[in-house]
Amino acid sequence: MTLDLERYFDRIGWRGERTPTLATLAGVVRHHVEAVPFENLDVLLRRPIRLDLDALAAKLVTARRGGYCFEHATLVAHVLRELGFAVATHSARVIMLKPKAECPRTHMFLTVALPEGTFVVDPGFGGLAPRAPLPLDGSHVRVGDDEHWLARDGGDTILMARTPDKVVAAWTTTLERDFPIDFALANHYTSTHPDSAFTQRLLARSYTPDGKLTVMNRDVTLAGRSWQLANRGELRDLVAKSFGFDLPEISDLAIPSLAEWQ
Repeated sequence: MTLDLERYFDRIGWRGERTPTLATLAGVVRHHVEAVPFENLDVLLRRPIRLDLDALAAKLVTARRGGYCFEHATLVAHVLRELGFAVATHSARVIMLKPKAECPRTHMFLTVALPEGTFVVDPGFGGLAPRAPLPLDGSHVRVGDDEHWLARDGGDTILMARTPDKVVAAWTTTLERDFPIDFALANHYTSTHPDSAFTQRLLARSYTPDGKLTVMNRDVTLAGRSWQLANRGELRDLVAKSFGFDLPEISDLAIPSLAEWQ
């Protein structure tokens, strides 16, 4: 399988260097996160989430859709390898709401080895996705209002994020390398299991000229303002305006945790 890099770079608006350097990595990561939305609409529409390169290119590049972690990370891994980067794929346990022992490995991220060190790249972590590579040495990285760093806890590496009101321990990993079959299993659970957060609620994030926009079910936040969507029609309008694609099926979207929503 091959990826049309020209179409991908047009999609994310990257016009910079393509040599495998830290500057190139930082530019591609930031442009990808800001251009390609995070969203789980296909999960809620009960559509299979495919991770083959042709499907990812058709959805995230050609159709200008978004996706969730397995889609973002798999696509970005292909791009970086095409550019000559040394990329490894990993899974993590999302620990924002539950202790580690209760959290399966349902998140995918990358590491990239460079002369300057090894960096975590995590383009698919929703509203908390870092817009820059994160060094493993624990250095804090700031992009706009975002601040991320990696902490150590014994043999675990933890993604930390500072939000406007608190510090969040986002996910934890052993940094063991994982392979496509591991993500196939995790993707199936995440997109189909009734206990998965992604099958129960709408989760979406995009970057707009006014700042980062996040959606959780009816609740929308943008640049310090919050409001609720009145109905699915308003959601469809919001997606078309702020996420860059129109999806008529949103009018019939089923959200199990919001069954009464019209």
